[in-house]
Amino acid sequence: MKIGVIDTGCANLASVRFALERAGLDHVAASAPAGVADCDRLILPGVGSAAPAMTRLTDLGWSDLLRGDDRPLMGICLGMQLLYDRSEEGDVDGLGLIAGDVIRLPRAEGLVWPHMGWNQLDAFDPGEPLLAGISPGSHAYFVHGYYAPPGPATRAVCDYGTPVSALVRKGHVAGCQFHPERSGAAGARILMNFAGAAS
Repeated sequence: MKIGVIDTGCANLASVRFALERAGLDHVAASAPAGVADCDRLILPGVGSAAPAMTRLTDLGWSDLLRGDDRPLMGICLGMQLLYDRSEEGDVDGLGLIAGDVIRLPRAEGLVWPHMGWNQLDAFDPGEPLLAGISPGSHAYFVHGYYAPPGPATRAVCDYGTPVSALVRKGHVAGCQFHPERSGAAGARILMNFAGAAS
């Protein structure tokens, strides 16, 4: 089993690769789709803004590949948001793999914007394979100013002044709004689950 990590030049690529190495998971980083031809699963990391990230995915040929591929795919942070139909950040179309829009996180009284730090994962779907071995209330590390409101694809939620989709899935496509590579034991378990989860 080999994981392809999509290299879009984002800031968390190295930390995702280090986390996979710590977990002993075979992986390769690729800046072009040909580089993941022999991979069984794909990870789309992301830090930054939606519009330039989508431009880069399109220019490098990733958008077409991901829209037509049926291998298990996990988006992380911005990578998760790009799985949706559209993002309010930059008013840009996403990959359209999960229905819905990503919108700006409201500035809740007493809370810092953007959401940055540890938060609890709640409202679990007990049948979600990525959450196997993880208990509701476990903490994960978030850094984001936009979010996907809970919808049919939501498998776990966190509360940051409003309910935020923390983990989502539609078929072979899944996403974490938090950074599993920076979320300690819970994040490491999610990466391991992704490596062995049924498609």
